[in-house]
Amino acid sequence: MRIEFVPVDTQAGATAALAVLAHEGAALSPEARAANEATGGALARAIAGGRFTGAKGQTLDIVAPNGLEAARVVLVGVDGSGAVEPEAVELAAASAFQAVKTSGVVELVLKLGADAETAARAAFGARLAAYRFDKYRTTEKAEKKPSVQVVKIAAADPVKAQKAYEPLAALADAIVFSRNLVSEPANILHPEEFAARAKGLESLGLEVEILGEAEMAKLGMGSLLGVGQGSVRESQLVIMKWMGAADKSAQPIAFVGKGVCFDTGGISIKPADGMEDMKWDMGGAAAVAGVMHALAGRKAKVNAIGVLGLVENMPDGNAQRPGDVVTSMSGQTIEVINTDAEGRLVLADALWYTQERFKPQFMIDLATLTGAIIISLGHDYAGLFSNNDGLSEKLLAAGKAERESLWRLPLPAAYEKQIESPIADMKNIGGRPAGSITAGLFLQKFVNGVPWAHLDIASVAWKKPSADPTVPDGAVGYGVRLLNRLVADAYEG
Repeated sequence: MRIEFVPVDTQAGATAALAVLAHEGAALSPEARAANEATGGALARAIAGGRFTGAKGQTLDIVAPNGLEAARVVLVGVDGSGAVEPEAVELAAASAFQAVKTSGVVELVLKLGADAETAARAAFGARLAAYRFDKYRTTEKAEKKPSVQVVKIAAADPVKAQKAYEPLAALADAIVFSRNLVSEPANILHPEEFAARAKGLESLGLEVEILGEAEMAKLGMGSLLGVGQGSVRESQLVIMKWMGAADKSAQPIAFVGKGVCFDTGGISIKPADGMEDMKWDMGGAAAVAGVMHALAGRKAKVNAIGVLGLVENMPDGNAQRPGDVVTSMSGQTIEVINTDAEGRLVLADALWYTQERFKPQFMIDLATLTGAIIISLGHDYAGLFSNNDGLSEKLLAAGKAERESLWRLPLPAAYEKQIESPIADMKNIGGRPAGSITAGLFLQKFVNGVPWAHLDIASVAWKKPSADPTVPDGAVGYGVRLLNRLVADAYEG
């Protein structure tokens, strides 16, 4: 799908849909009033004949009345009665696209406000709404495929709008990259392939280094390597660097991602029902790769490190067993009680490596870590655990701004008793009570006092069904917007 910025007097043609806004109480925007007048009040009559109220996200899609050349007209609700916020415009554009994407129209003209920022956010919303992972479909009927090929956004100054869109386009590219990683089947996106796709981002200016099992063994990463030892696929550690600050030697910020490209549970094997969804157990690593893509794509003025721990957890004859003891890179030993609590074993070594090598200002890890976080928070919030109040507050603010919501949960020292082992320094699981919290307490043992936050995104990495028009069913790319906003608001020089 192509995005174009066009003058405000551009008319929607005979194969196009025109989208305009309506406010609370079905009050029409200036663009909608113009369309209503051109059709002799037909839009007002259509509103009166139904239940459209202008509520946020509500749409009214009608065949274009006489007076307009367009094929269809879509009214999109945005609440309120005055100026429309950029976020509302983004959602309205996405809702308009969703309303007509398979209608047969080949063009969508968005008249949602003429200033450059508004037009840019409309383009961003439409771009995200248009995401579709269809590379393996070969027999889909034509009527089920999206028909919209071009989205035109009306702007008072199309050149200025295009300029305003550039950083959002870079962010959209990064979100699409992350969604594609999560959507790929595990027979395609195994650790080596994931690492190769990360390496491909060097075209954006990133530096990418890949460590294989031999290099990790020399570093003493027994915790990470134990997870992947049952797979024929070699585990990988990917290090991504973006040195965009004026001072290349300035202390970097760091993001660490869990990348279990497929999780059978290992010897502690999962039930068959729903196991196919475990292809997205690398959503944390996909988010980290995505935010590094975004920072490089928009040339962010920051030094940032992304570290991806990539493994496959399989029940081979050589697989790790319950009761095994592994030695992490930190030197701490771990009794593996359950091989399906594997993500924390990957992150243990990835976190230690990151803090030891790069001495970052902070570390944020992202992981589809626990099913318990879904029980705690449902599917609209990710869990936030942290040893630093300032970092937590910045993350919460960024999450609110980008509709990638977080809820902070505690890390009480008293709960560490649940992960005490009788034969090692700790065990990798603490039982059902407070399962997400004890996972966070486990990870905290490998941050070495560095300011740190752990985002448990198992609740939000995959949506089906999705209630957000910018997020089609499936991979969300959760974390890319959140962390990009965090950097832009708080850490760019």
